[in-house]
Amino acid sequence: MMSFEKIKKGALAGIWFIFLTFPIMVIRVNTVENIIEWRWMNMLYAGVGGFFMSIIWDELLRKQDENKNKAVTGEMPFLQRMMENKNVRLPSIIGLVIFACVFPYIFSMYQTNIMISALIYIMLGLGLNIVIGLAGLLDLGYVAFYAVGAYSYALLNMHFGLNFWFALPIGAALGATFGMLLGYPVLRLKGDYLAIVTLGFGEIIRLVLENWNAFSEGPSGIANIPRPSIPGIDFTLTQATIFIYFLMIVLVIFTIFMVNRLENSRIGRAWIALREDEIACQAMGIDKTKTKLTAFSLGATWAGMAGVVFAAKTTFINPASFTIWESVMILCIVVIGGMGSIPGVIVGAFFLILMPEYLRAFSEYRMLVFGAVLVIMMVFRPGGLIANVRKTYQFKSSEV
Repeated sequence: MMSFEKIKKGALAGIWFIFLTFPIMVIRVNTVENIIEWRWMNMLYAGVGGFFMSIIWDELLRKQDENKNKAVTGEMPFLQRMMENKNVRLPSIIGLVIFACVFPYIFSMYQTNIMISALIYIMLGLGLNIVIGLAGLLDLGYVAFYAVGAYSYALLNMHFGLNFWFALPIGAALGATFGMLLGYPVLRLKGDYLAIVTLGFGEIIRLVLENWNAFSEGPSGIANIPRPSIPGIDFTLTQATIFIYFLMIVLVIFTIFMVNRLENSRIGRAWIALREDEIACQAMGIDKTKTKLTAFSLGATWAGMAGVVFAAKTTFINPASFTIWESVMILCIVVIGGMGSIPGVIVGAFFLILMPEYLRAFSEYRMLVFGAVLVIMMVFRPGGLIANVRKTYQFKSSEV
């Protein structure tokens, strides 16, 4: 039963929601006929929707408090229990593998292209997860390494005729090199200062690419970049798209394997120690300089590889594809998915890349719905969709 206070609060929320959304929901300017359309029914929908959302919001907050109490008592979250259950995990992995294999054959090429984009962002998210999620270094210029990989393939192909397979490791190596170049000047920085410097680095790379016409073709960009292929086989456009899709599946699996191994290695534990307490990290004898440079370099490696694949997928690149908003999107994938969590980054990439596409049915309200979903998620899942679980080790002495 709803109390009078809840109904009153819901009514006030509905009125406030009408006030906030009035310019978007009610007023529409018809530029063809130069008239203003007043959609009063939308105002009613906004008010009723705000009322019910307020009631649902209060109920969700109550559930959240109950879940916090369960966490205090030591009860493991449902999703974590499911992931650690071998009887559930193995069939889920098999089902995902089968679905991934048949996806391009049961869905359209448009859906396959969207999925390729999501897989590219998974690589980018996992790379940035090394820098932010594991090492705790706030990097807002990560898109610069993405641009380095893309332009390395485009320029090497244009001037030297190198194909995709040669450009892929070169793009990764150049990304790692630029990661080290960024790491050296910021060794003493952390927090907001580190974020500002890395943001400036990303903008410097973009402005160089945009203004150095003799080197990068400037704003005009580089076109006719070859797609990856197998020697002796001519792919059609559909076949090339499917080939890139399966190539991305392999690269994502390779990335997950490598990042997981790095996280559980000595350098991975050094990154986590650096993230938790930099002074204590040094006191334990960990080389802070080497640890930071390794994080920047390895994180940038995956961005370079993803950039090469992006250039091959689109066959055209220009500096407009590598703005600050790309860095923000990749950062959102890591934060919303769960910092330090590999499954979280994967889910976050699918959530942030696929959701805007499938919300196109809402037309002009698409980004409004997308923003509302993000706000709700950040309120009720501040640790991310799949938060990272800190490993614990227990030693049991055997009784004689």
